[in-house]
Amino acid sequence: MRPVAIATAHGILDPDEAALVAALARHGLAGEARVWNDASVPWEDYAQVVVRSTWDYTRHPDAFLAWTRARPHILNPSDVLAYSADKRYLVDLAARGLPAVPTTVLEVGAPLSWPEGDVVVKPAIGAGSLGAARFAASDTAAARAHAAALHARGAAAVVQPYRSSVDTHGELALIYLGGTFSHAVRKDALLGHAEHQRTPEMRRAGIQAAAADGAAREVGDAVLHALGFADLTYARVDLLAHDASWQVLELELVEPMLYLGYAPSAADALASAIAERTPA
Repeated sequence: MRPVAIATAHGILDPDEAALVAALARHGLAGEARVWNDASVPWEDYAQVVVRSTWDYTRHPDAFLAWTRARPHILNPSDVLAYSADKRYLVDLAARGLPAVPTTVLEVGAPLSWPEGDVVVKPAIGAGSLGAARFAASDTAAARAHAAALHARGAAAVVQPYRSSVDTHGELALIYLGGTFSHAVRKDALLGHAEHQRTPEMRRAGIQAAAADGAAREVGDAVLHALGFADLTYARVDLLAHDASWQVLELELVEPMLYLGYAPSAADALASAIAERTPA
């Protein structure tokens, strides 16, 4: 079987990995988990590299993106990974007329402009809600201090209005595999809990299979088509309900959880997409 590297990180337990490895075997590929920044890995021995649980890349974004560019065969492609790794893409989506949660980028060293109302402040390059916090309209000083703390680490920040719909409806995650919509899950809101309370167990408890209505699908499809990303191996579009419609909260194309266990055919759909894109 052709060897395929499943890129991960040190100490990571990916709930999707076992199902993906089994599905890859059914499609003639030998999936092997390999840590992306392990210098001893012979990457040239692999017909394909599939970025999956590289969840520490946000601490070393430049090194990670350089690593992706050095791989001749990588999924998703390195330019797609670079685009999705930085939440400035939300500003780009809005500029294209696509429905995204309004996003202000707070660059290091620049004056801190601020929207009214409750806000979320988070790093521009971040994952898993790390460094993200919610602040009430009366806590502007604390919100500014949080942004300043991110800046002190050299990280640009983004500020967004807090959409209260997440407290009742959660986030709706649309998962696309091989360019085709596969399934959706609902994720409970996390930012009402302190960061240390957002454990993997808590996150899993707040996830359930969900139906994606036509309006949600239209938004997810429109975003991927507008960017030329409609045929990616995998994609996840996270949406929030707002004013009887949907807005993009995150466009997850780097290392998103794909919740393969929430749809019977999802692991095989992903494996098939990988096999189609892997050189013989």
